[in-house]
Amino acid sequence: MVRKSVVAIIQARMQSTRLPGKVLCDLGGRTMLARVVRRTVRAKLIDEVVVATSRRDVDNPIVDQCNKLGVACFRGSEHDVLDRYYQAAVAHRADVVVRITSDCPLIDPEVSDRVIRAFLEMEPDYASNILHRTYPRGLDTEVMTVDSLARAWRDAKQPYQRTHVTPYLYQHPEQFILLPVIGREDHSANRWCVDAPDDLDFLRAIYQRLGPDDTFSWRDVCRLIDEEPLLAELNREVRQKHLVEG
Repeated sequence: MVRKSVVAIIQARMQSTRLPGKVLCDLGGRTMLARVVRRTVRAKLIDEVVVATSRRDVDNPIVDQCNKLGVACFRGSEHDVLDRYYQAAVAHRADVVVRITSDCPLIDPEVSDRVIRAFLEMEPDYASNILHRTYPRGLDTEVMTVDSLARAWRDAKQPYQRTHVTPYLYQHPEQFILLPVIGREDHSANRWCVDAPDDLDFLRAIYQRLGPDDTFSWRDVCRLIDEEPLLAELNREVRQKHLVEG
């Protein structure tokens, strides 16, 4: 069997409605983007990591950061993120695309590998741990064939489907084989992504306590929150935006 090329594409841009420039905000001495990249490259089943940003000058600092991190950077459409993903996948000759977002600085390589492994073993069109959430929001890993990504790129018409990359896939189970990857326990009430200042306060508190080396696991974060339940209150009031809000 020919080994498939598994490429993780991390979407990143400087513009953000609620927290502009968040991807380069400091988290314990490194940028949030650096945290995401450093954790993603530790996944054993990923062959290459690519940061996909826009062609706008405002996103030049992201390119500079990628150069410092020694990670590939692809530049494409700002708002048609689905097109940006597809073009990046083609440019890097991906057979399998792993979608990661740059606002998830606790992304866990063990969790990502679990989703990728399930995808490679079961061979669906799309697998993820967001179809049926049991993992904390912020460990989101989506895996798809490049052919499925191409079909979504060709057929998705709604603006939110272009912005969020994958909705066309999981909204059409009659067209695609979908595989949910579910954890043993339900931790879905935990919010570990960064959309608002309160989220950033929470993540900074986590890195302050667990250290700056990016080797701690999501289970370490769960144990810390069990020991200090007030940590989870830092971003309890942040409302998750709906898909159609962009």
